[in-house]
Amino acid sequence: MALTAGAALALGLVGCTTSDDATTDRATADSATADRAATDRATRGEQTDEATPAATTGTGAFTHVFDFGSNPGGLSMYQYLPAELADPAPVVVAIHYCSGSAQDFRTTGIEQLADSQGFVVVYPQADRLGHCFDVSSTASLTRDGGGDSQSIAQMVEQVQGAHHTDPGRVFVFGYSSGAMMTEVLLAAYPDVFAAGAAFAGVPAGCAATSDPPPGPLRPVPRTPECWGGQVDHTPQEWGDLARAMDPAWTGPRPRVQLWHGTDDAVLLYPNFGEAVEQWTNVLGVSAEPVSTVELDGGWTRTRYGADGDQPPVEAFSLQGGTHTFAVDVAAMARFFGLDD
Repeated sequence: MALTAGAALALGLVGCTTSDDATTDRATADSATADRAATDRATRGEQTDEATPAATTGTGAFTHVFDFGSNPGGLSMYQYLPAELADPAPVVVAIHYCSGSAQDFRTTGIEQLADSQGFVVVYPQADRLGHCFDVSSTASLTRDGGGDSQSIAQMVEQVQGAHHTDPGRVFVFGYSSGAMMTEVLLAAYPDVFAAGAAFAGVPAGCAATSDPPPGPLRPVPRTPECWGGQVDHTPQEWGDLARAMDPAWTGPRPRVQLWHGTDDAVLLYPNFGEAVEQWTNVLGVSAEPVSTVELDGGWTRTRYGADGDQPPVEAFSLQGGTHTFAVDVAAMARFFGLDD
């Protein structure tokens, strides 16, 4: 069985490190400022981005949404609406990597799937220095705690209020920093998301610090022990970290799909095994896989708790894979149940 990537991301170095190159940071900041200025000149609400490269995106409308709650994390919200929405429409949150943007993350191929399946794509964007998401502060690691995770939850709420959506079919995926945030969201908002896919991330709570939330000119703090795969907890401890982000929740938990390369030098591979331990514990299934399959291209797929396309936990490991590999939209869609 081959894993067919929907579209390879032009990622380069997309890890959670903050660039020390002032020129690069300035160019990124200038680009974001110009984008915001152009959008601010448009009508308040939603403004179509006509600069979207059609060859790598869908045929619907990519818009900047301004009003979506209190937005405590100070993020920007973009969305993609296909020409025809399902009734009710699923919602997929797509979260970019460090140094990236909502526009950059459109190249995954998720919009072509949205065109065929009629779902909304929500793109959070981190505008702060370094363009990473906050997966470290207590604010973001707590449900409605006043951080980035709450801002993204408010984006979902905005879409649900503006369109006839299916509250039982809300999904999230991300790459690198976006993958880290994906796992935080699954822990802090288990009632919002049905499933999530983390491409090259770390367990929820792994990067926790006592630092305050980052500001526009203050990047996300470095957490070298976490990124280096040196944070080692028991499955129960990992599970407790995730459950503590929304301690009042006693209902069902979202299913989790994990992806990682064995030679990842940015977020090291031990994080993959720790994440498997965390989410099998959270979902109450054995950490021993019920199936292991060697796939084309060096991938190994393991499933936990059940076999089939939608197990509680599904994990893909790429032998020799680095921090840069393609997002497999087809495999993710099967796991989410969006390939019907």
